[in-house]
Amino acid sequence: MREAPFDVAKAQRWFGIDLNNSTMDALDAGLVTPASSEPYIHAAHASCYHWMQVGTVANHARGEFVVASVYAAAGLGEAALRHARRCLELIKANSDQMEDWDYAFAYDALARAYAAAGEMDAARKAKGQAQGAGDAIADAEDRKVFLSWFRSGEWHGL
Repeated sequence: MREAPFDVAKAQRWFGIDLNNSTMDALDAGLVTPASSEPYIHAAHASCYHWMQVGTVANHARGEFVVASVYAAAGLGEAALRHARRCLELIKANSDQMEDWDYAFAYDALARAYAAAGEMDAARKAKGQAQGAGDAIADAEDRKVFLSWFRSGEWHGL
């Protein structure tokens, strides 16, 4: 295999950031729907992959959050649950490398995933965990960012 004519690690970091941010922007704008989800699913997976190559375990967990969130918005509950559970697993196993808001977002992803899968009791429980973790975020600006995301969520009747 030939050597790349560019810094591969820098490129992977750039793609990890860019794909994550563009996917989150689409989620925030409500652009990810069952009919429009395919490019966003691929972008979320690509971002997570790049972070797994050059990032930290926190970057990986946050990548799993984005993947889970896209699948949930697409109405693909089983896939959303797989990635939301992986996100929470990474956070719990590496809590010393995480921020307090990582838990809030992980439980949020789990709640949306359960809702997309039609598991409403589990969705309500995870939504409560997300709310509790969000209320516990120490930094006011971080808490505001989470609560804005949390309140904008599609909760499928919750």
